[in-house]
Amino acid sequence: MAEKRVALIAGHLVPKGMLAGQVAIITGSGQGIGAEAARLFAHEGAKVVVQDIDDAKANAVAKAINDAGGQAIAVPGDMLNARYIDELVKKAAEFGGGKIHIIVNNAGFTWDGVIHKMTDKQWDTIIALHNTAPFRLVRAAAPYFRVKDGEPRNIINISSTSGVNGNAGQANYGLAKAGVTGLSKVIAKEWGPSFGVRANTVAFGHILTRLTGAKEEGAFVTTPDGSKVALGIPKAQKEAAGSNAHADIPLRRPGTATEAASAILAVASPLFSYVNGQTIMVTGGRNM
Repeated sequence: MAEKRVALIAGHLVPKGMLAGQVAIITGSGQGIGAEAARLFAHEGAKVVVQDIDDAKANAVAKAINDAGGQAIAVPGDMLNARYIDELVKKAAEFGGGKIHIIVNNAGFTWDGVIHKMTDKQWDTIIALHNTAPFRLVRAAAPYFRVKDGEPRNIINISSTSGVNGNAGQANYGLAKAGVTGLSKVIAKEWGPSFGVRANTVAFGHILTRLTGAKEEGAFVTTPDGSKVALGIPKAQKEAAGSNAHADIPLRRPGTATEAASAILAVASPLFSYVNGQTIMVTGGRNM
């Protein structure tokens, strides 16, 4: 229903789509929220660069967009590799005819542990992926954002309530997700005055993705050194919550990947043209 309303508004405001002619890099868009964002952006006329560490998933998302009449390319690779980031920007600019308009820093995962048991590897990996990689991408793409061509430019960093309110067992993730809100504000102040670049953060609460699914379902990511990191929440922890699992969410349910992606689309769209340097909470009303 929400997606239909957005489409209806967009149809009245911009017949060819709210993002018509814009080139968007969306990291971590081989699945989940990122894949939904790629699909929605393409539906609104954007040329989408699908980035993911998983080649097959990135290519599948790009193919689905192209098969549906949209425009997309897949540029799979590891966001922890600085050389790859330079290549990602180069290929995105080539795809966009020398322009890039939007970056969505969405790639990431959780690697939880209480403070007294968290390893340096857990800490360093999560900070590198959620802070250093977005910074490197924005820095590499600077020549395409620090321009005065009258076209919109947007950078959207994805955060979490863990970065706004904190969450036990997530010192690394909480710090990293707090960090990107600061990055957004700095970009807004540095690149807004002369170049009109908007930079905002979207912070998600409980969204149905592999990060919030049951750990027993077997979802995992592989780090650059080959280590496998299990994703999700232990089934026993979920069962213990029982009927009170969503009691702290006024809407009494988790959000869907499509609802989360729709929020990213809204921030990137002309509907948010005067919103800059802000953190938009997408939590169903949950404030803790």
